[in-house]
Amino acid sequence: MGQPGWIVAVAVPAAAALVVGLLVLVRRRVTPEERERRRRSQVNAQGRITDAYITEVRVIESPTGGTSHWLDYSYDLRGVNYTASQDITALLAHIDQDPRCIAGPASVKYLPDNPSNSIIICERWSGLR
Repeated sequence: MGQPGWIVAVAVPAAAALVVGLLVLVRRRVTPEERERRRRSQVNAQGRITDAYITEVRVIESPTGGTSHWLDYSYDLRGVNYTASQDITALLAHIDQDPRCIAGPASVKYLPDNPSNSIIICERWSGLR
């Protein structure tokens, strides 16, 4: 075979390595934060709005020194009462007041095909009053 056989023997594994490397870069692991941001965006884009009631705002201190903020809320749809929580730590910049003072009436967005998938606030929408 001579010269062409040598080129093929080197080029094929190099091309395969390049393809595998590109796949690894493209299919990078999605962080939990990014997954939650995508979920909020989907609910915002496809969701319907109803009345809700924020029952509690919890501030949780972690042993490593971090703090997270959670909204506990409930809403009724077609005779079914839903109770949910949302981590709003990444959304604190979108809240105009002290998060500990926002308990009370609100609006919630939920997915019609999965009403338990809901949000009170996201980057582009807020049900806070």
